[in-house]
Amino acid sequence: MFTGIIEDLGKVVELGKAEEFGVPESAGARLRVRCATVMSDLTEGASIAVNGVCLTAVDLRADSFGADLAPETLRRSNLGDLHVGASVNLERPLTAGGRLNGHIVQGHVDGTGEFLSLEELGDDNWWLRIRVPAELDRYVVFKGSIAIDGISLTVAAIEHCVVSVTIIPHTYRNTTLGGYQPGARVNLECDVLAKHVEKLMQR
Repeated sequence: MFTGIIEDLGKVVELGKAEEFGVPESAGARLRVRCATVMSDLTEGASIAVNGVCLTAVDLRADSFGADLAPETLRRSNLGDLHVGASVNLERPLTAGGRLNGHIVQGHVDGTGEFLSLEELGDDNWWLRIRVPAELDRYVVFKGSIAIDGISLTVAAIEHCVVSVTIIPHTYRNTTLGGYQPGARVNLECDVLAKHVEKLMQR
């Protein structure tokens, strides 16, 4: 489990078809990320969230880790859109007894949204607008939580499948949000509690 509090910004140093790295083709693709903070206690086989996607760290080196991307991961997330040199948000799993500073994030991306705009509000605060797929709109509520590329954010407004959130200076400086262009895909994970409630109500 994750919290949506980004710990580190990584840099993609390799991304290619799995067979190029000696990995079975069924794995989809292989990603390598250079980073610092999260490497301090990362172990082979441990989970790590990359842009909000829970991956398994493999082939650890002094300053980087690898991860295999399954076809489903490539289809449902924006990890297949990455390129060498791209920045990614990184978070290690929550430890037992740790503080849940954001919200419950599983690293199971529900789909991708469209980055529409990031407008400056003043004092290094920003107004972010994301178009969410119609099938996810019902899980997004005013003042509720949503993970966008792994970042725990609070919904400030929602209208016609467009979600708006306020980005504070710390989040702007320590995540990938400042580098997106309109039309870019971002990973979305809705509050898992909303999905459980929906299923219970249907029964």
